[in-house]
Amino acid sequence: MNARTFAATVRRVLAQLAADRRTLGLIMVVPAALLTLLYFVYYDYPHGEQLFNRIAVAMMAILPMLVMFLVTSVTMLRERGSGTLERLWTTPLHRADLLLGYAAAFTATAVGQSLVLCAVAAWCLGVQIAASWAWVIFTALVDGFLGVALGLFVSAFARTEFQAVQFFPVIIGPQIFLCGLLVARDQLPRVLELCSNVLPMSWAVDAVGELSANTAPTAAFAADLGLVAGAGVAILAVAALTVPRRVR
Repeated sequence: MNARTFAATVRRVLAQLAADRRTLGLIMVVPAALLTLLYFVYYDYPHGEQLFNRIAVAMMAILPMLVMFLVTSVTMLRERGSGTLERLWTTPLHRADLLLGYAAAFTATAVGQSLVLCAVAAWCLGVQIAASWAWVIFTALVDGFLGVALGLFVSAFARTEFQAVQFFPVIIGPQIFLCGLLVARDQLPRVLELCSNVLPMSWAVDAVGELSANTAPTAAFAADLGLVAGAGVAILAVAALTVPRRVR
């Protein structure tokens, strides 16, 4: 890995994101807007406040991963389609410099996303968390990093932006169904429960669940968040090995 090319990649991607207001809006505004919509869905529902609080806590783990997956995969394919990556491969750029540069740039934007999402949840929507909100922000950031890693991994196998979006229901859809958002994981059929135990989104939801129920981070929280971060690093490493050096 070359620190100079890595830093240059980070600066270039951040500059492109800063100039793309629609993508920035998708990253920063959409998660908070969706959470606000969910709040009004349960506004007049019997015991809606308690139900919304439970679902909102889980959504603060799900939304960053979901949005960063979509944005990263589509942006990477757009770079490839525009010829940017093809030009970069003519330089002494290593796969690791490219992938880590993209991951660092998108994770940096996930910091702002996490701050906006948690600020809206805490101050505008009244979501209750037992632990410090700083831990929730950090957890949402790690979840966003995992979404970035998944998006970069998918971009290695997709040829077009449309194909990248097609991976969404395959990779993200089952995780949403099995992560505990709809049904507690210990109440799932045994086979589905075993499947949910190895899905990163389940670990992410469990991590924020621990923060919701406990005033300080627990060993279970640390284990869950460590699994999420470790999965992100492992997926990013595989993506660095599989990203093609030529446009197909």
